[in-house]
Amino acid sequence: MRVNKKDFYWKIAYLLMAGGLFLVDQATKAWAIRRLRFGGDKEIVPGFLNFAYAENTGVAFSFLDNGGNTGRWGLSAVAGIAAVLVLYYFWRIPRTEDRVLGALALLLAGIVGNVTDRMRLGFVIDFIDVQFGNWHYPTFNVADAAICIGAGLLIIDMFFSKKNQKTVEEKK
Repeated sequence: MRVNKKDFYWKIAYLLMAGGLFLVDQATKAWAIRRLRFGGDKEIVPGFLNFAYAENTGVAFSFLDNGGNTGRWGLSAVAGIAAVLVLYYFWRIPRTEDRVLGALALLLAGIVGNVTDRMRLGFVIDFIDVQFGNWHYPTFNVADAAICIGAGLLIIDMFFSKKNQKTVEEKK
């Protein structure tokens, strides 16, 4: 598949956006280490949003939390493979699929942000703590948010592409 120069530059722009988001993720985690690690929790919106330092050695919601060094490197390898697959898919998507390209850039930034922590520190730093009344969402970070938003956009695209495909088929 040949990519023209304009499409190539657009895709590079998406990758630069992913790189910028990666830097924001790493900077906010560095801030969390300095400001929150030793009990410096901050209440941002009372009863809703707090910043509280947490170390996650597992995957989403601390699943597979007790894997030790094997888990650390195993999860890092899986994340590395996921990042390569996302990049592969990214380069194969047509430039006109902006929602998918944006979603893949978000996924890539999030995956690389968390795997960087896991490889460097042995755990992922989480610090965004959301609650509403008695309901409490697991603590997360910017990379986690990017992954969730990217995955959400891909799911939305699946529904829209099916809807558009049905519309095209009905017009035939």
